Amino acid sequence: MQFFKVKTVEETFALIEEKIPKIREVLVCNLEEALHCILAEPVVAAEDVPGFDRSTVDGYAVFSKDTYGSSESMPGFLNVAGEVKMGEEASIPLSRGNAIYVPTGGMLPPGSDSVLMIEHCEEIGGLLNTYKQIAPGENVIRAGEDIQAGEVLLEVGTKLRPQEIGALASLGISKVSVFRPIKAAYLSTGDEIVPYDTETLEIGQIRDINYLTVSGLAREWGVEVIYGGITTDDYEIFSAKARELYEQADILILSGGSSVGAKDYTTEVIQSLGDPGVFVHGISIKPGKPTILAVAEGKPVIGLPGHPASAMIIFRLFGEKVIKQLQGERLERKPERILARITKNIASAPGRSDYIRVRLVEKDGEWWADPIIGKSGLITTLVKSDGIVEIVSEKEGISQGEYVPVLASK
Repeated sequence: MQFFKVKTVEETFALIEEKIPKIREVLVCNLEEALHCILAEPVVAAEDVPGFDRSTVDGYAVFSKDTYGSSESMPGFLNVAGEVKMGEEASIPLSRGNAIYVPTGGMLPPGSDSVLMIEHCEEIGGLLNTYKQIAPGENVIRAGEDIQAGEVLLEVGTKLRPQEIGALASLGISKVSVFRPIKAAYLSTGDEIVPYDTETLEIGQIRDINYLTVSGLAREWGVEVIYGGITTDDYEIFSAKARELYEQADILILSGGSSVGAKDYTTEVIQSLGDPGVFVHGISIKPGKPTILAVAEGKPVIGLPGHPASAMIIFRLFGEKVIKQLQGERLERKPERILARITKNIASAPGRSDYIRVRLVEKDGEWWADPIIGKSGLITTLVKSDGIVEIVSEKEGISQGEYVPVLASK
């Protein structure tokens, strides 16, 4: 048999990138409907975010120099010269020796360079006692510090997660150009397979749970799934049903019948759908060796093993990559939850759990978590991150090279 010459996992991934075409049909959709869609055009910022210098805490806008030497035992003193209300312009400049109250997100008065948190000061009769010295720029986000006008914020092929949607909304963008969402058709095969809701099984029958697990994964990835039901091990019936589903969808998924048994017609059926046909028939992997990947007249076809565990593992490994390639998403193999090594020392206050945004980088065959340093109010730290590292409250930080658990972003 010319088929069933197994490929390695690495060869299979390379063949998917080489063989699977990309859908190039573009549509414009409203931002609130764009979740999980794939960008078809780069997004260039037309304005700065934020558009003005603002405070990240409730506190008092000050000149940082005016707080130098302040402590609990020897506080400094400043005159309270007013307040900035939320949503209003701060038009009165701050002068040395004075402080102006600013709420979180409020505009910084002209001239001020930092904000002293209310926890570190106390106003008494128009006089502000300062109990901590702060540095220039502390508790402040400058205009354009998050996003700068002219910056390419998102590249073509970016999947729009909630954080990307938020970044686009911050720029006032209400519509985006995306690649058309894809449809997948699913068909189970085998004389022994019966609907999953069958109450009483006859001897030898197996409930069709693969439909629920495989289609559930596809839906998690933003793919609409058409269920074709169950077909028997009859070539004519199987072929006709596969052709019907193939013509309704962008990708056809078949479960069962991918081994070399006499009644396994999956390869023949896939070949009948169109050229160039099968390019992988068997992968050097356990479980899941009898896996088929093909392209028929520009449409991917996946033949999954019938065993439920194998089908789910194979579809998560290779089906997701096929779907991402098809819908034009940038291909990056990054796991959902892993142990990675931290690239630098990170301090943490004992008694508090800290969550650090990180970028995952593969070096020398292992994952490294590179912290994204930025103020908590910056939207782009979410966009740039691949996941989050938790520093538990019992620890006082983590050291460079230490292994840490990373919860990766979808």
